[in-house]
Amino acid sequence: MLRIAIQSKGRLNEDTMALLDEAGIKLSKAKRTLLLSAVEFPVEVLFLRDDDIPQSVANGVADVGIVGENEWVEKGSEAELVKRLGFSKCRLSLAIPKDEEYGGLEWFQGKTIATSYPNILRDFLRKNCIDAQFHEISGSVEIAPGIGLADAIFDIVSSGSTLISNQLKEVEVVMKSEALLIANKNLTEANRSILDALLFRFDAVREASGKKYVLLNAPKERLTEIIRLLPGMKSPTVTPLADEGWVSVQSVITEKHFWEIIGKLKSLGAEGILVIPIEKMIL
Repeated sequence: MLRIAIQSKGRLNEDTMALLDEAGIKLSKAKRTLLLSAVEFPVEVLFLRDDDIPQSVANGVADVGIVGENEWVEKGSEAELVKRLGFSKCRLSLAIPKDEEYGGLEWFQGKTIATSYPNILRDFLRKNCIDAQFHEISGSVEIAPGIGLADAIFDIVSSGSTLISNQLKEVEVVMKSEALLIANKNLTEANRSILDALLFRFDAVREASGKKYVLLNAPKERLTEIIRLLPGMKSPTVTPLADEGWVSVQSVITEKHFWEIIGKLKSLGAEGILVIPIEKMIL
């Protein structure tokens, strides 16, 4: 049985639970419990505070964990980085009162900075030869300047709305963060095998993200031009139709360029365009 630690609440919890569900990891229904077992897959999920996950994985309380890169770096964990998961992206930034003039990092000389990430901040300031004081806070860091507790803050930023609501502005991005899959360095062979199976499912879900399956009918005389627009995973699938001079074309396109490509296909004479969402993609 592979034990995976995940954040007990918040956006990372929601994104991780969605990934597990899409990967077919169905958890037994129970409320207010720290440990849930999966149905028909040898995994159990342990719910922890985000800052407890790196050490819990490193010391073997959990076999693997999904945690923000910010926490993994801050804790200096001995857990092994297995995979970047590409979701729950944010950044760790320095922010100051919005009315302050900012001319560069020298602004922070002699200032007091409130943060929940003293280790990352200390390393950053040391590298930049900035001498500042730290005030470590476990939560609600953004209120520190407003109540006179600090001159600035160093904290997670996603949309920036929390900074705006507290009359702050972001002035320096110190590091970018995303969800990481980490593992204990001494996994048993059996658990390593389960992890490989889990990664296979995660990869299938991730490959399908942001992609659409497209089927269309096209005039054979324009096929070369259409294929240039639809490279697919290797090349589009082309099937002759009963009507001479027409073919059916099937391919995969990305959401990012979807409308641009569809417009060009129409201009090349494509008809009966059918777009299907992709749940999983096995490469």
